[in-house]
Amino acid sequence: MGMNIFALCYGTFMTLKKVLIIRLSSIGDIVLTTPVVRNLKLQQPGIEIHYVVKPAFASIVQSNPYISKVHLLDQKLSRLIRKLKKEKYDLVVDLHKNFRSYGIRLSLSVPVVSFNKLNIRKWLAVRFKWKVLPPVHIVDRYLESLQKFGIVNDGQGLDYFIPEKDHVDPEKQFPGIGGDYLAVVVGAKHYTKQLPVAKLIPVICDLNLPVVLLGGKDDEKTAEMIMEKCQKQVFNACGKLNLNQSASLIRQAGAVLTNDTGLMHIAAALKKPIVSVWGNTIPEFGMYPYYPDNIIDQSKIMEVNGLKCRPCSKIGFRECPEKHFDCMMKQDEEMIRRAIMQVIGE
Repeated sequence: MGMNIFALCYGTFMTLKKVLIIRLSSIGDIVLTTPVVRNLKLQQPGIEIHYVVKPAFASIVQSNPYISKVHLLDQKLSRLIRKLKKEKYDLVVDLHKNFRSYGIRLSLSVPVVSFNKLNIRKWLAVRFKWKVLPPVHIVDRYLESLQKFGIVNDGQGLDYFIPEKDHVDPEKQFPGIGGDYLAVVVGAKHYTKQLPVAKLIPVICDLNLPVVLLGGKDDEKTAEMIMEKCQKQVFNACGKLNLNQSASLIRQAGAVLTNDTGLMHIAAALKKPIVSVWGNTIPEFGMYPYYPDNIIDQSKIMEVNGLKCRPCSKIGFRECPEKHFDCMMKQDEEMIRRAIMQVIGE
């Protein structure tokens, strides 16, 4: 049954009792669904919200007070579907739209709402560099899909909930750090989204404030190179903390320097000033930092405009397809440093 027929059968707006939201991965994409979760919970009295996610990303949603139950998608999709069928949902909200999410929604045989992924427009932007993407953030496109159920955007931005057990005391973790510090997200899932270490080192070394390096195990070597070159007030957390602990350090930072990656969206959820560096992707894809309406946009977007090859992908590559990597190698280190000082208020 389509959404319009569903709405007509039950009146203009229907009271929803139990809803399943599907977003299987990854960090930033899941964080960007949190306004949907919150607005559904607060605008539909008594609603029970369930969420399907891959086990690797469960910690992002498990502490969310608006979610009643988290279902994990392991290798056995059929086993998960059997569990979900017992829940008797009123509605499935598919915010992933891939083969597995289609399998789940078709098997449950309940009404579904989804959103326009703009894949054709994104392909045109990547293939021909046509400016055909609407100036609408993906969060707003998510929420538009629920308007027929009376759900409106409350303008409160993203959510990220850090459990108390994952709180990190910067002074205990890094003795002598003192005062406001800059959190620097070293890596990204794809190489062509990462500011090269040769560009990052001059930015960090020329800053007159403490810096905490954040990232996973894969970023440890890069962090060590930065530590070796910038020996003053640089503290390395790469590979030493879980995601929520890294978020805790972001929450306490004065500002965040980040690539287009998941921690950028966590920083926005925590309402931090952000300087984001963009390589092969573009903000026009609709996934730039998303702030609440009552906060003046604190972010600074750093990108190399005018390149004939950009964007070369809506996701990213292991290496630059053109071999020159101009979208990152032509980033101006001094402009990045100035942007950091502006957002941190110095």
